[in-house]
Amino acid sequence: MTNPAFGAPPQPTTRPDLAGTFGMTASTHWIATATMQSVLERGGNAFDAAVAGGFVLHVVEPHLNGPGGDLTGLFATAGDPGNPRVLVGQGPAPAAATIEHYRGEGLDLVPGSGALAAAVPGAVDAWLLLLRDHGTWPLADVLAPAVGYARDGHPVLAAVARTITGVADLFTRHWPTSAERWLPEGRAPSAGDLVTNPEYAAILERLIGAAAGAGRAGGIDAARRAWREVVGAAVESFVARPHRHSDGRDHAGVITAADIAGFAASYEDAVTLDFRGHVIAKTAAWGQGPMLLQALAILDGFPDERLDPGTELGAHTVLEAMKLALADRDTWYGDSLDDPGVLSDLLSPGYAGHRRSLIGDTASHELRPGVPAGRTRPPLPPLRTGYDLGSAPVASLPGTPAAGPAAERPPASLRQADRRALPLGLVPERSRPPRTRQASRTCPPRRTLCPTVSISTSAKISVSPASAGRTRRSTAPTRATSSRGLNGLVT
Repeated sequence: MTNPAFGAPPQPTTRPDLAGTFGMTASTHWIATATMQSVLERGGNAFDAAVAGGFVLHVVEPHLNGPGGDLTGLFATAGDPGNPRVLVGQGPAPAAATIEHYRGEGLDLVPGSGALAAAVPGAVDAWLLLLRDHGTWPLADVLAPAVGYARDGHPVLAAVARTITGVADLFTRHWPTSAERWLPEGRAPSAGDLVTNPEYAAILERLIGAAAGAGRAGGIDAARRAWREVVGAAVESFVARPHRHSDGRDHAGVITAADIAGFAASYEDAVTLDFRGHVIAKTAAWGQGPMLLQALAILDGFPDERLDPGTELGAHTVLEAMKLALADRDTWYGDSLDDPGVLSDLLSPGYAGHRRSLIGDTASHELRPGVPAGRTRPPLPPLRTGYDLGSAPVASLPGTPAAGPAAERPPASLRQADRRALPLGLVPERSRPPRTRQASRTCPPRRTLCPTVSISTSAKISVSPASAGRTRRSTAPTRATSSRGLNGLVT
């Protein structure tokens, strides 16, 4: 049924709603999508498919995500479709990533690239945890497609080739292990070239070997332990050597094998909000997910005619609500982890009504964080629009605010740790350390990428990027709305 609050688009979209009764898959790469669909068609469930596709994406889209990165998933099961859960594969900052350490390195911001920008890897452990608890296939079958594409090769995307070309000089001059992996024979690959990653294939085969003979669940846990051993030893040795960071200087990283051994993926309840016949589910305030819920709570008090983003009034209303929610995100979300009541107050109807009253007929140019439940609002850091890079040429520094397209920051998955194809993810650079503690903490740094699950009163589930999915088959129609994301979706 068409929602009367929203006007129809002037022409068909390139990402239409899809519907089916068996199951569907979607991702940002056709090989991963085909892999996931093949798992469904061979009797696997949605979690088997999602994990298989996630590991394939590590191979075929290294410029977007990788095994040394992070993973945030939202999923609902067929047995409990109204209770969405969060898969937490976002590792914390390393224990030694203290404010004093960064200042001792002459830094007043976490660099945009280099090992000092990396959080503890969490993606692989999260995928394996999801497979153990909700999948049905043995590990060897799930990892077989990724092993094959890493060992035998895949046609490299044009976007990957462009990304590598943009940072080829950095790799050659400062990151030799990355150059060895991504610049064979001294040149970047061209679109369509067959690219392999035999080191990563060997790692996955090592995990398969660790799982052999221990039963399905026990074998997956054995693989998780083996992964920590591989990553811990390789990363600690690699980051100890000073290398170029985005401030134009060489620094050693601080991640240790103990950091990696100490992290395990987990689950938690999603934060939800009822919005006009739908339950919207997001992560807690360790991600920016509640920002969407805050904006929806504000918008829920307006009539339908004010919510159509295709109109001038609708666009103005939606944007002003999001600006208010984003101001609260930047003020409260980091510290609210220590006081769950903060998030409850931010999402309360009374607070949303107060914030709604701030939306006038003209756009606000102010940063307007609120004060939930009379709390003392913490001071905000000054707005920075530039960074003093010293004598280093801007074009040579990835991850700097002033850097243009030619100085694009190398994606996390293109930074190699030795020859083991273990890239490191980037997250702490986007986080604000707690004002009263060290930068290191046992909870994850605040992240921006965040999936969404929307459950309607008609029992249909819509899934946005990076979600793990729900069930393979359903007697009710399945609907999915997909946009660009790290790990795709399966429903």
